[in-house]
Amino acid sequence: MIQVLRKLVIGVAVIATVVAGVGTARLVLPWTDPTHGVPKQLAFLRTEIEQGADRNAQKQFPEGYFFLNVLYGLSWVQVGVSDPARAADASIQVRWALDRLDSADGTAPFDKSLKPQYGVFYAGWSNWLRGGLIALGQSDAAERSRFTSDSVAIASAFRTAETPFLEAYPGQAWPVDSVVAIASLRLYDAVVAPRFGQLARNWVTTVKTDLDPATGLLPHQVVPQVTGARGSSQTMIQRFLVDIDPTFARAQYQLFRDKFVTGLGVREYPEGTAGQGDVDSGPLVLGMSLSATVVGMGAARVHHDPLADRLARTGELVGLPFTGLKTKRYLFGAVPIGDAFLAWSASARPLVATDQPAVDGSSGWWRLPWLVLLWLPALLLWGAVRLRHRGRRRKRAR
Repeated sequence: MIQVLRKLVIGVAVIATVVAGVGTARLVLPWTDPTHGVPKQLAFLRTEIEQGADRNAQKQFPEGYFFLNVLYGLSWVQVGVSDPARAADASIQVRWALDRLDSADGTAPFDKSLKPQYGVFYAGWSNWLRGGLIALGQSDAAERSRFTSDSVAIASAFRTAETPFLEAYPGQAWPVDSVVAIASLRLYDAVVAPRFGQLARNWVTTVKTDLDPATGLLPHQVVPQVTGARGSSQTMIQRFLVDIDPTFARAQYQLFRDKFVTGLGVREYPEGTAGQGDVDSGPLVLGMSLSATVVGMGAARVHHDPLADRLARTGELVGLPFTGLKTKRYLFGAVPIGDAFLAWSASARPLVATDQPAVDGSSGWWRLPWLVLLWLPALLLWGAVRLRHRGRRRKRAR
């Protein structure tokens, strides 16, 4: 019985050592291309969506169907823009995603009577994806015409509104949705023809007068009530502001980083403030939102912030990634919407702005707690085996 127990401890120690070694490699080895796994993630997601993952996601939160499809398409846009050899294949996948957004399932949660049609959330994200198709250089005249008409409709809604933040649902407005819509107009200017630059500049000027006084950042919600800045919407905002006004974006990003980023991830509420998790943030762990942390990785990438590498490596460590010959998934593929956000963030890049200056680098000491956590169990187990072995030798010597 003692021999069986000893072998069991040795076996567990070997497993712990292998886990620690793999984890250490993911934390410290250089990456030649941190986005190389994204096409495999997208192959996994395509299969999952075809099997109904988007409809299942809709049961979890109001935009589940829409988000899974739009992020799938946007990730392909980023892959194709970064690697022109993939642009043709990417455009096929983007069209497939757009068809799903235009379907009855795609529009079902939204109110057609809003301006722009179906509300600024649906209109803005759809238009950004449609502009991404144009950016791939594979579009036809009909697709460019649709991008133009949708952009004009969005611009008209902003010009006639009394507020810079349009409704996503009747009587409900979140600034992040208007940020995405304005970014889509700037994308039009970049890939079709200059047309909405003054509108975007006027919007930024107005927005600067409506910032959250506690943080200096855009608020989380403005209708039916105004709520202060939160991580789940700020990470999205920081992704898109850079394509609207890079200077304003950098100032906002620095404030966001100071007030929301911790050594482990992104807080849902600014430093010194507590709150509860909800459908936007998901469950909070030590005040941090997993969704905000994942999207924050993409925000850091578009700002050339070393934080992106830290969050990506942490995700590779704790996300339990499994890579096969053709697919890659996290958490055993149990949460496809999570894989979609990861793919979108891992491949993040500006579509309008030229390169931002890099954010000052951070120390590598953030790895130390993870390395201790990885190696401590293995060292304790091997220490127990060693002590047991020495005890047996002493008994024999007597």
